[in-house]
Amino acid sequence: MRLSLAAAALTAITTSVVIPSVVAAQTAPSLPASNPFAKPSTLPFGAPPFDRIKDADYQPALEAGMAEQRAEVANIVRARSAPTFENTIDPLERSGRLLERAALAFYAVNGANTNDVLQKAQEALAPKFAAHQDAIALNPQLFARISTLYDARATLKLMPEQLQVLTLTYENMVRAGAKLAPAEKVKLSALNAQLSTLETAFQQKLLAAAKAGALVVDDRAKLAGLSDAEIAAAANTATERGMPGKFVLTLQNTTEQPALASLTDRATREALFNASWSRAQKGDANDTRATISQIAELRAQKAKLLGFPTWADYVLADQMAKNPRTALGFMQQLGKPVGAEQRREAAELQAQIKADGGDFALKPWDWDLYAEKLRKAKYDLNQDELKPYFEINKVLTDGVFYAATQLYGITFKRRTDLPVYQPDVMVYEVSEENGTPIGLMYFDYFKRDNKNGGAWMSNFVNQSKLLGTKPVIYNVGNFAKPAAGQPALITFDDVVTMFHEFGHALHGLFANQTYPSVSGTNTARDFVEFPSQFNEHWALDPKVLPHYAVNRQGQVIPPALVAKIKRASAFNTGNTFGQALAASELDMSWHSLPATAGRQDADAFEKKALAATGLQTDDVPPRYRSSYFLHIWGNGYSAGYYAYQWTKMLDANAYAWFENHGGLTRANGQRFRDMILSKGHTEEYAPMFRAFNGKDPEVAPLLRDLGLNADGSRVAAE
Repeated sequence: MRLSLAAAALTAITTSVVIPSVVAAQTAPSLPASNPFAKPSTLPFGAPPFDRIKDADYQPALEAGMAEQRAEVANIVRARSAPTFENTIDPLERSGRLLERAALAFYAVNGANTNDVLQKAQEALAPKFAAHQDAIALNPQLFARISTLYDARATLKLMPEQLQVLTLTYENMVRAGAKLAPAEKVKLSALNAQLSTLETAFQQKLLAAAKAGALVVDDRAKLAGLSDAEIAAAANTATERGMPGKFVLTLQNTTEQPALASLTDRATREALFNASWSRAQKGDANDTRATISQIAELRAQKAKLLGFPTWADYVLADQMAKNPRTALGFMQQLGKPVGAEQRREAAELQAQIKADGGDFALKPWDWDLYAEKLRKAKYDLNQDELKPYFEINKVLTDGVFYAATQLYGITFKRRTDLPVYQPDVMVYEVSEENGTPIGLMYFDYFKRDNKNGGAWMSNFVNQSKLLGTKPVIYNVGNFAKPAAGQPALITFDDVVTMFHEFGHALHGLFANQTYPSVSGTNTARDFVEFPSQFNEHWALDPKVLPHYAVNRQGQVIPPALVAKIKRASAFNTGNTFGQALAASELDMSWHSLPATAGRQDADAFEKKALAATGLQTDDVPPRYRSSYFLHIWGNGYSAGYYAYQWTKMLDANAYAWFENHGGLTRANGQRFRDMILSKGHTEEYAPMFRAFNGKDPEVAPLLRDLGLNADGSRVAAE
């Protein structure tokens, strides 16, 4: 879930129980006491008892949880007394405890360590979840009680957080269709059921397509340029897949693949790029094009039913940007300077190819290799020279944790007594400066074939004073696991990803809300990425970097090498930032279709949409192609991928504030925690940001971070 100048994984964040949106769910039998979800976990902080949970436990627990929550809602609406906050909103916020603890664990494991049983359960549950959500959101008696409270809100003498919860509950029910006529509600429920099923199908097709699309190489010589450790890992993967003697380069869920920066055999590079580009477009059972076209069509129909011109208008109504015009206007301010930079970079790389004796036109599969050559030539910076200083465990404890301690005073203690869902997962207890426990953090960093691509954060337990719960949070990554006995060395991009995802974790750990619906990262998409992108800055902080960037001989990363990293920080911006910007505009194009547009041909639509961006998408294709754009078709970022660039603007403005007020200090950290990280959605985003920053965000600091001026010229080197 990150966007930075480095080109590491940009993936989805799940902010709460984002249950897929299904047929009215039938009453489930009572859950047997033997089911580990039947009662709250007795482990510290209510952590999931993974040592007791079996794959077969999830579905019955989730079905029983839905039935239990419907009964709880029925009790609310059966009340004969006039609605009050205490007899309506409070019990609604308390409802669904069984469902939540089962769902949070289920979707975490299904995303990070899935199997056939879990995928079949997800497929079966998808329509039931949609119907369950509709049964609550479209309940006329419940809406009548909430409407009564909302209409009288000025006289209720509510605390600010209570007023916010009431307002959001009312607005969310309206957005969900509570004001629709009965016949329209039936139509909406049918659309929700179809969408939920299709979104689940997309996720499962994509996971299978990524695995099947991996590049198989027969000849080790074709892997020239990769390190011995990377080749060994490819050989191990091939052996695990029943192909001993061969090599398998697995696909990460982006267009570009890490190995493209190293492979010197051009045919292998092209084959790897094409494997990535076409993974979900092979005309087989894993082809996603028909699925996404249908999803886009049904979303447009749903938006029209709810009174919005397009799905983008529907989605952005409760975001910080408020409407697609604002979001597109923001992106268009970036398009001219980024497009100009792409053209300059392409020309420089073509010259580099010629200087190396190449006689071919630059293609996307050449970009990373020759960008790395150019980086070395311009900045004398070799990524392989950096890797020995970035060992993953040291980056975590002496980098990510250290920066958090310096800023916020918090401390971390490894817990090996708590069960995990996979042996690679590590657990830490997090405490305040005075020793008061805050919550737990789980880290699952290494790539597996049964793990979704990218990196993300979510909760196993949500924070709430009403419920008496503290946060239990996890970070997931997809870093290459080293061969046995080898150190887990990562790229600097991977380092930034770790800081990024931990920024999300801090947003969740510092949650300080009474009501779970506004707690922690339960914020708009175009705000939730702000804390994570802001946290990336500490990876290069002069106090933090030498603390963790130490090689196996105990040597700290040399100042000269650090200087090279900083000088090269805006290098290749047209490529890295442009990929994400093109993806954002592709997303907005899909979701700006009116209901009258009908079903689109995915390939033709994508070609037309990319041509309209003004970016150099032939040279720099979008970070995600439509057919494997997991964020927008399966992870809740539809019409919201622009949030990565928008929040990068917020981040650049906030970091400029830090620079003007002393940088990384305990006082500044506490101010950021108090005014941003601990607020959840208890306030509106623009005033919250303005209170911290002293003014509204501007594009200029973001362009400056990218090394660009608004007219498209480069910022002069200092």
